[in-house]
Amino acid sequence: MIDVPLHCTRLNMHKPVRFDKKQRVIDELTRRIHSGRLRRGKRLPGEHQLAEELEVSRGTLREALLELKRQSYIATQTGVGSIVTYDGVEIDPQRGWAQALAETGADLQVEMLRLATIEEADLQTRFGVERFIAVDRRRSTRDGLFVSLERSRVPALPALIDLPARGLVDDSLTATLRAAGLEVARGEQSVDIAYLDAESANLLTRDIGTPVLRSTRTTFNQQGSLVEHVVSLLDPDHFRLHLHFGT
Repeated sequence: MIDVPLHCTRLNMHKPVRFDKKQRVIDELTRRIHSGRLRRGKRLPGEHQLAEELEVSRGTLREALLELKRQSYIATQTGVGSIVTYDGVEIDPQRGWAQALAETGADLQVEMLRLATIEEADLQTRFGVERFIAVDRRRSTRDGLFVSLERSRVPALPALIDLPARGLVDDSLTATLRAAGLEVARGEQSVDIAYLDAESANLLTRDIGTPVLRSTRTTFNQQGSLVEHVVSLLDPDHFRLHLHFGT
């Protein structure tokens, strides 16, 4: 028989139990972080949405977020959110460009320009990868207007070495990488203005020196190994940089 200390069995039936809503929010969000539901770099929903979901006031939510920040579970940034929009609709790059663009309602055609094993000295040094699979594609509207040129580089791992011969899974690089066991855990993305060189201008049927939006995105798996490095040249008539401000 296990004895329970007498002082642990005393209950005050008349004293109300304090239900700490702030602590409940802290416990729930830390649980999501520890379980991987909220991954590193993932943006929390907006305050209004999160407060409704957790059934607390925005004041209580803010107090909980401040405590999570104090414990280094989260960090606040002044500019976070979607990086690129197509015709005003946000693009979620985690879903793959083809699917993300399709979900905006965009009716675009995709043309494969290159699918080959290559070596690129600067990327070899940067990522410690000997060979890459180059996946170069351009997208156009149904009337033939080219709107983007994407040059992806993925490591030529054993599971991908025959990719140039067999092609992409469902014409999707994201699905292909997932099938090869390459899951994105974190990444970084930057956007700037670039001016088309002769090769890119010819592929996009634009004049040399035409300004375009250039998105550079690099993703890594849980072990820190490269999953994909992609540079996209985007027609500024359709694509925009869009940021959310606030916590």
